[in-house]
Amino acid sequence: MQEIVVDASVVVKWFVEEELSDKATIIRDKYVEGEIKIIAPEILPFEVLNTLYYKKLFSKNELKDICEALEGFSFELHSLRGEYSKKVAEITVENDITVYDASYIALAILKNTKVYTSDKKLIKRLDKEFLGYIVDIEFLA
Repeated sequence: MQEIVVDASVVVKWFVEEELSDKATIIRDKYVEGEIKIIAPEILPFEVLNTLYYKKLFSKNELKDICEALEGFSFELHSLRGEYSKKVAEITVENDITVYDASYIALAILKNTKVYTSDKKLIKRLDKEFLGYIVDIEFLA
């Protein structure tokens, strides 16, 4: 089974109808149907919930339901330690990006897979050597 990394920009679109939500939903459906395995840094649920909170579209109870839904997805979440933490630091400095963004890319590199994202600003900031690990969901078929 193919293993992929998804970042918060993709998972947020599972809960909010916005540009590229249709593409993000393709990934979610493949995961639910068992066609792919989703892995991510442990920060993923925090980032998703934080983004959804600041969109001011959800009540407290709805945010609690989203927490439950995120837990229910049972993604394989990775802690920042060992070789992974060193790779995150390296990517952060080399690309002048946040540790949060670097954590997704580092995980993809260490697992020899791709990060699926809709974060155009991140894609523009990456050095060419890291672009091979990125899939812009805009271009999903």
